[in-house]
Amino acid sequence: MEATAELSYALNTFYFLVCGALVMWMAAGFSMLEAGLVRSKNTTEILTKNVVLFAIACTMYMVVGYDIMYGGGIFLDGLMADGVAGAEEPAGYAPSADFYFQVVFVATAMSIVSGAVAERMKLFAFLIFAVVMTAFIYPMEGSWTWNGDPVFGLYTLGDLGFLDFAGSGIVHMAGAAAGLAGVLTIGARKGKYGADGSVNAMPGANMPLATLGTFILWMGWFGFNGGSVLATATVSDANAVAVVFLNTNAAASGGCIVALLVAKAAFGKADLTMALNGCLAGLVAITAGPDTPTPLQATIIGGLGGALVVGSIVTLDKLKIDDPVGAISVHGTVGLLGLLAVPFTNPENSTLLGQLIGGATIFGWVFVTSFLTFKLIGFVMPVRVSDEEEEMGSDIAECGLEAYPEFKA
Repeated sequence: MEATAELSYALNTFYFLVCGALVMWMAAGFSMLEAGLVRSKNTTEILTKNVVLFAIACTMYMVVGYDIMYGGGIFLDGLMADGVAGAEEPAGYAPSADFYFQVVFVATAMSIVSGAVAERMKLFAFLIFAVVMTAFIYPMEGSWTWNGDPVFGLYTLGDLGFLDFAGSGIVHMAGAAAGLAGVLTIGARKGKYGADGSVNAMPGANMPLATLGTFILWMGWFGFNGGSVLATATVSDANAVAVVFLNTNAAASGGCIVALLVAKAAFGKADLTMALNGCLAGLVAITAGPDTPTPLQATIIGGLGGALVVGSIVTLDKLKIDDPVGAISVHGTVGLLGLLAVPFTNPENSTLLGQLIGGATIFGWVFVTSFLTFKLIGFVMPVRVSDEEEEMGSDIAECGLEAYPEFKA
C-alpha cells in the first residue's frame, strides 16, 4: 500500500470515527430534548430509556443487526480486518469504523420512538421493543436501501431511482413509523383530549433543557450528514463535506425561522417548542440530499420542513394521536418531505416515483412489524402504565427515583 493511500485510509478512518462520535453526541441531545418536553414526573424514566436504548442498540447491532444489513458476521467476526490486507479491493477506511458510524444511526432511530411514546409506556416493554427494532426491523430496511438488496426479492429500490443520502427516510421516517405504531397501540395520555374534541396542553417541564438538546442535535447533525460523505482525504471529498455542512446549517436555520413565523401567525405567540421543532424539521428535511442543493435551496427545503412540522403537530392532535415531543411530525412527516425534495436538486440520480416507492417501503415495513411487535409484547406483559402509575408519574412508578425531588407541591 503506497504512502499516499495509507494516509488517505488513515484520514478517512479518523474522519469517520469523529463523525460517529458527533452522532453519538446526538443521544445526549435527544435525552435533553425529551427530558425538557415531558412533565417533571416522567423525567428520570425518559432519561433511563435514552441511556439504555443506546446500549441495547450498540449490543444488538453488534450481535446480528450489522450482519443482516451489510454482512459482517454474527458478533462482527468478519469485520475486524484492516480493510486492505487480503481484500480484493482495498477499502477507503477501516471496516470497524463503518460499524461504529452505522450503529449510532440505529440508536438515533430508536431515540425517536422514545419521544413518541413518552409518559405512558412501560419501561421494560419499551426496552424489549428496542431489542427487536435494532436487531431486526431497522437492519432489514437498511439492507434494502443503503446496501442495495432486493426487497424480498421483488424489486430493488436503487434501480427505481431511490436515493437517501444520510437517512431522512431510512433513519428518521423509520423511527417515526415505529413511534406511530407505538402511539396507536398504547393510546393517548390521560386528560390529553376532551370528550368534546378539545386538546389540553401538557407543557414540558424544562424549556432550557429542551433548547440545549436542540442545539446538541444541531451540532451532532454535522456528523450525521457530513460523515455520510464517507471520505475527506481528497480535494473533491473535502469540498463535498464542506457543502454538506453548509447546507445542513442553512436548512436548520430556515426551518427555525419559518416555524416560528408560522406559529406566530397561527397562535399569536412566539412558541419556543415550535421553533425548536422547526430547527429539527429543517435538519430532517435536508438529510436525504444535503450534497446537491445550493445554499438557497437548502434554506428553502428547511423552511418547508419548518412550516410542515407546525401543521403536522396540530393535525395529529386533531386526530388524537398524542405525541408529547412532536417526534412523529419532525421525523416522519418531514422525513417524507426530505425524500421528495431530492429529485428536485438531484434529478440525475433520483426519481420522484423511486422516492415514493422507497418511502412507502420503509414506512410500511417498519410500521407493520413494529405494530405487531408491540401487540406481541402486550401478550407477555403490560405495555402501558396503569392509570394510578400514570397519575403518579413514571419516575416513581418505574424507576423509584425523582428527577426533581426538592420541588414539592
